[in-house]
Amino acid sequence: MEILGATLRICVDDLEAAVPFYERLAGGRAQRFGRGGVQVAAIGSFLLMSGPEAELEILRKVTATIAVQDVAEAHQVLAGLGARILAGPLPSPAGRSLLVMHPDGTVFEYVDQQRA
Repeated sequence: MEILGATLRICVDDLEAAVPFYERLAGGRAQRFGRGGVQVAAIGSFLLMSGPEAELEILRKVTATIAVQDVAEAHQVLAGLGARILAGPLPSPAGRSLLVMHPDGTVFEYVDQQRA
């Protein structure tokens, strides 16, 4: 399993106020999408999320999003290493995602850009 990169997950109260700062910081435009009741802006290595506190509370438990070539392969490798698969693989706006708890209790989202 090759790790291609990581995205920092940041919960913000006001997405519209936060986006311009991160666009200038990262030197790019936000890609926006919704996931459930949460509005998301992806900007460079940052994933900004805003929405109902009940949904953000769950999202805050995920340390980072890790990009991989193939989520199915990541599933196999992580399970073989003793990680607990919490959800997925599931379709996401960008491809497929997998929610995993590492043996130390840290939770990560793994994503690829392959359509389900």
